[in-house]
Amino acid sequence: MFLFLSLLIFCEPLGGDTSPISCYNDQGDAVDWFYIYKLPKEHGRKSLQEGEMYLLLEKGSEGWTNGNGTVNDTTGALGRTVGQLYSQGKNTELAYILYNDQRPPVEFGDRWVDNSGSRGGHTKGVVLLDKNQGFWLVHSTPHFPPVQQAGQYYYPSTGVPNGQNFICVTYPLDRFQTIGEQLQINQPNVYDCDVPESLASLVPALAAVCKKKHLSGHISPHIKPVSNRSVTLTSKDGTNFISFAKGASFDNDLYHSWVAPTLQSDLLVQFWVRSTGILPSDCSLGWKVLDITLINPGETFTFKASQDHSKWAVSPKEAGSRDGGGWVCVGDINRNEAEEKRGGGTVCLQDPVVWKAYRTAALQCEACGGGTIQC
Repeated sequence: MFLFLSLLIFCEPLGGDTSPISCYNDQGDAVDWFYIYKLPKEHGRKSLQEGEMYLLLEKGSEGWTNGNGTVNDTTGALGRTVGQLYSQGKNTELAYILYNDQRPPVEFGDRWVDNSGSRGGHTKGVVLLDKNQGFWLVHSTPHFPPVQQAGQYYYPSTGVPNGQNFICVTYPLDRFQTIGEQLQINQPNVYDCDVPESLASLVPALAAVCKKKHLSGHISPHIKPVSNRSVTLTSKDGTNFISFAKGASFDNDLYHSWVAPTLQSDLLVQFWVRSTGILPSDCSLGWKVLDITLINPGETFTFKASQDHSKWAVSPKEAGSRDGGGWVCVGDINRNEAEEKRGGGTVCLQDPVVWKAYRTAALQCEACGGGTIQC
């Protein structure tokens, strides 16, 4: 009897809930990575959930699948993943950073003030980790997510009308110092964060981001000032991603001047075209970077780039790819003159399934010199 009770004691998970800090899919399974394409409002439809439907692609899947429910549901992949921040409460063993150039409103009495940051990086994301592992979510949605003190997950109404993209990757603890350094280069507008003492010594760069210390100078006294840096980030289960981070001093277009030459690939780029100073398609420097104008992800419905707030890029061809498939990059910065002078970045992966999902979504592009062509 004593042996039986002893076994029960030692088999009981310590601390109750032992679910790892991770990206989660629609079924509640921890996954190494996923992509979400939130679809824009489809003209002519009047569903109550219009503009909240999404497509999901996770490691091991064969392409886009329809999301379960909406991006506003706590039982969907996005809600389950970001919702971990609110279910943990004030956990001194958990670090998080929320950043967005269009941060959520802040309540003062009965007034709501929009604290959108016009300065700093044009960059959006969520970092959440404990002493073992965590996730980095890069996205394009304004005013997302709510502060931890809100106590619950929800998706903002301002992110509903247009298309949005998300990439979530689960990383072991030792990757988060590098992620912190990338964020320092990005110069993000951090609106809520906590890096407790128990984790600050393990990820000092994240602690610096929380204190709004940017890398306008040096990573260390022995390294020249950093305007941009690309690094390989290996996920928990061994997938290699490339993170591109630029600061304001880079003063150039992310995609044409840096990502395309680095990946040795032409790129088709989707970004928010309803702003001033849009950069046209560019075929100089030996690489074609074409602005996408018409999109249909997952054979859902066709919409214009002007209805899509996402920022993603895909190589037009997969031929010659050593690891199979072409490149896909999902990030948070646009191709316009103003954002040449702001921080931001993208996370790239070479994978045949992900490449096909994004490549088939790009239908029409702007040709170099003007006019429309098939992508």
